Amino acid sequence: QVQLVESGGGLVQPGVSLRLSCVASGSISSIYAMGWYSQAPGKQRECVAIIGRGENTNYADSVKGRFTSPVDKAKNTMYLQMDTLKPEDTAVYYCNAVNNKRDYNYWGQGTQVNVSS
Repeated sequence: QVQLVESGGGLVQPGVSLRLSCVASGSISSIYAMGWYSQAPGKQRECVAIIGRGENTNYADSVKGRFTSPVDKAKNTMYLQMDTLKPEDTAVYYCNAVNNKRDYNYWGQGTQVNVSS
């Protein structure tokens, strides 16, 4: 089992930065890949960033150049550094992990990000 706990959301103005954290615990060695997803009101959950085993990261077109997702392996923590935030980035952000068999997804509880002037 893997447990994921996100933190760092909040209400910010457009143009500022925010950093989300996701701390993983449990069977860390069973994780194949991790990522961040967002779900805006009335919309489906969508992928923001995926980090593979080789730590190569793929980003959604909407966040390329603005978001990065560094990993601190010593702390079992994945971050989502969000720069130049826009109102359309408003969503609940979820941390995700996929197991080695790639047949199960773990999810955090989500953290709310509101971008508004």
